[in-house]
Amino acid sequence: MSARLKEAYVKQVVPRLIKERSYPNVMAVPKLQKIVVNMGVGEATQNIKVLDSAMEDLGKIAGQKPAVRRSRKSIAAFKLRQGMPIAATVTLRGDRMYEFLDRLVSVALPRVRDFRGVPTNSFDGRGNYTLGLKDQIIFTEVDYAKVEKLRGMNVTFVTSARTDEESKLLLQYLGIPFRNQQEAR
Repeated sequence: MSARLKEAYVKQVVPRLIKERSYPNVMAVPKLQKIVVNMGVGEATQNIKVLDSAMEDLGKIAGQKPAVRRSRKSIAAFKLRQGMPIAATVTLRGDRMYEFLDRLVSVALPRVRDFRGVPTNSFDGRGNYTLGLKDQIIFTEVDYAKVEKLRGMNVTFVTSARTDEESKLLLQYLGIPFRNQQEAR
């Protein structure tokens, strides 16, 4: 069984983008390549057990086991040594990626308090978009009673689009609710 958003991409988004942007063929249409979910856990420098609960939460949210990220440099002011575990990250591709995007758009984002859409100024200039989330409890997979501390995370959408404009159009058609420019001011 294929992911619902993947089918929608093939049957609705691709023809719509070809018509609007006049791409020469289907292969020229930008597509979502991967979604990277990253949860930084700075407190892991004092207590390594904090990282375990963060990895468990991230594993439930993403549906696959997260990888531990270690520091590249030593920073004395943060009591951080090179090689210490400080983050957990998951890279989603294929059906899992589309399933996660579907849950993010239809379940998690509407649960954010006072949600008016995601900001439009988080593109990197190469067609990738990063969304910052303040806490992990907006996902229904995380048990609210077992959460000891709210942790934020970054969700990065990596696309094959060459410009931010193409990427925004693709993500908008996939269901990501962008904030209106008039409301942002």
